[in-house]
Amino acid sequence: MRRRTRRQDRLLAGRIKEARFRDPAVAQGRFVERHQDALLLGPPGTGKSHLAQAIGLAAIQQGHRVAYREVHVPLLILDGLGMHKLPSTGAEDLLELITRRCERTSTLLTSNRPVDDWGKLLGDTATVSAMLDRLLHHAHVLECGPKSWRTRLSTTSSLQETTANR
Repeated sequence: MRRRTRRQDRLLAGRIKEARFRDPAVAQGRFVERHQDALLLGPPGTGKSHLAQAIGLAAIQQGHRVAYREVHVPLLILDGLGMHKLPSTGAEDLLELITRRCERTSTLLTSNRPVDDWGKLLGDTATVSAMLDRLLHHAHVLECGPKSWRTRLSTTSSLQETTANR
């Protein structure tokens, strides 16, 4: 049984090396060990949530505990900043959360809004500026898009259907 596991680990390591990921620290979840952060930014439907969950799964496979919303874990995934209106204390609450986690644990955040809009979005530019200073200090930023995967898939599906019906 152990021999099989070691063989699988070697095969997996070889395949990862062969893939030559552009940002392997994010793709392999190594930023979690380094207590760094990651932001996945882009318009709705571009795959940010799917990427966040895949990265979370990679972190789990490396032995880290991951939660989608709990604060006291090595990787906290905050999904969809900007999708719903936050309470008036939202900026302060996020700053407190990021400050407590800064350089001790990792946070992965997804948003369909550019970082430049967060001050207006959260209603407190100074607080958001302080939060971004901490968050972006050692962060990996991935921009997804420009078009929605759902829209692309439905367009492709419609084209295939139309072609098939001819």
